[in-house]
Amino acid sequence: MRTPVVVITGVDRDAMAAATVGLQFDLPGAVVVRHSIDVDRSVLRRVVSDVTGVVEEDEIDLAHACVSCALREDVLPTLERVARSGRWSTVVAHLPVGAEADQLCHVLANDTRLARHLRVASVVTALSGPTLVDDLLGDDLLAERHDHTGPDDRRGVGEVGCAMVERSDVAVTCGLTDEVALELLRALVRPDAAVIAGTEHLDAGRLTGPAHHHHRTLAWTGPVIDAAIDPVDSALVWRIDLSTPHPFHPERLLDHLETLAGDGHRSRGAFWLPTRPGRVLLWDGSGGQLSIGDAHGWGADVPRTRLVMTGIGVAPTKVRHAFEAVLLRPDEAAATSWNLGEDGFEPWLGPIRDVA
Repeated sequence: MRTPVVVITGVDRDAMAAATVGLQFDLPGAVVVRHSIDVDRSVLRRVVSDVTGVVEEDEIDLAHACVSCALREDVLPTLERVARSGRWSTVVAHLPVGAEADQLCHVLANDTRLARHLRVASVVTALSGPTLVDDLLGDDLLAERHDHTGPDDRRGVGEVGCAMVERSDVAVTCGLTDEVALELLRALVRPDAAVIAGTEHLDAGRLTGPAHHHHRTLAWTGPVIDAAIDPVDSALVWRIDLSTPHPFHPERLLDHLETLAGDGHRSRGAFWLPTRPGRVLLWDGSGGQLSIGDAHGWGADVPRTRLVMTGIGVAPTKVRHAFEAVLLRPDEAAATSWNLGEDGFEPWLGPIRDVA
């Protein structure tokens, strides 16, 4: 029988701790495996506990202070070890602050040896209610809060927090949470995911059931968004889905990046450029910070551009106008040779020759 794993993620230490402690006492026979990364010392700290107290704690030297090393060297081996011991019926995996659950879920969904003993039952993202909007749509960096997971971790709190919410089966808040924050969460989560105000209202029993479906999560969060996404237009929150078969014009895209990825909203999806027609280009931004990357090839799929944007208040018309302005026009596609040596996106995507 496989042991269910409830994964706790987040960008706020106190909210994650509140969710973890509550589950530890509400789930009969639960064990908590909590990891934290000390970037300065390149050390991973592990604490295993149950209702009787601390069972074990240790520090592991990491070759590199990063989430991948932490998962490989101790998180996954520890989860497997406690599951195979037969001592506990449920594992609560408290990941390091700022560590997303996608790598863990991917391994447990695809590693046949580990899958014999463990299954991801649910992914819970715990957030601070009073600071939720600033955490998801603000411009702080994890490193500025001393919550980065590696020496080169320059990710924004909003970018990471939004991605966690989108990948979660349950998004739960800790502390006073207003309706704007709750509506923002409801707009970001997978349509069948739960939004709960207050960690004290978590239904621990339901979290160990079949809430998590890895492939359904990928369909919602992958760079090429396949899921149907309804627009949201309320007095509190907006969401727009911008989709087209056309690529972006590289030069005009650079001119309009600030508007498309400006502060105050979340944006994610994929696009393509005529200078790199075979590549799916990732778009991932929040709070005025934007990550652009080369995800993979289009393969047999027809290239397309789709960005989903979410924010609070009223949707700014300038975003839609900027999107339309950067699209490659038919006359430009026909009249211009795009076999160029450079397109201005080399800092993000590397030289064009490397993807030809």
